[in-house]
Amino acid sequence: MKIGILALQGAFIEHLHTLRSLGVEAVEVRTTTELTGLDGLIIPGGESTAILKLARHYHMIKPLQEMAKAGIPIMGTCAGMVLLANKVTESDLQTLCLMDIEVRRNASGRQVDSFETDLAIPDIGGEPFHAVFIRAPYIKHLGAGVETLARLDDGTVVAVRKGNLLALAFHPELGHDTRLHEYFLKMVRASKKEIAR
Repeated sequence: MKIGILALQGAFIEHLHTLRSLGVEAVEVRTTTELTGLDGLIIPGGESTAILKLARHYHMIKPLQEMAKAGIPIMGTCAGMVLLANKVTESDLQTLCLMDIEVRRNASGRQVDSFETDLAIPDIGGEPFHAVFIRAPYIKHLGAGVETLARLDDGTVVAVRKGNLLALAFHPELGHDTRLHEYFLKMVRASKKEIAR
């Protein structure tokens, strides 16, 4: 199994370390050729505008969209969730438009308003997941077939899945709990079996 982490900008190193600690081949991806042969891809947190600008510069938008349409699992965290969304509230940001969600960027405020909390995520089982939110986006609207995985205490949706796409408003790579990366790897294994049929 080979997982790529889009390494154009943002917090990609931590994802790399987490995956390698799980015994997975993980590689940094900066060009279209490096997308070839991947079984899954993580789009990390960072600055969504900068990541999209660089992705356009390196002609990666269409290949990323084609990967998703081919059924290859993609996990977007924080800014990565913004990139997956169909719509960004009060913005003309041209995203990858892969998941039928509307998100609001930096919904939790400035850097000083960042916070940590424990989330109940039934799909990963066990104790609550300690989640780190840094200038986090929130999901304002879910389209048909988008499954909610986690909410804040006030009901705000912060983790969703639709098919081969997983979007998280927080940073699962910042901490020692690897259950969400393991959940993503299960998605990848299931996808490999499906594609092999």
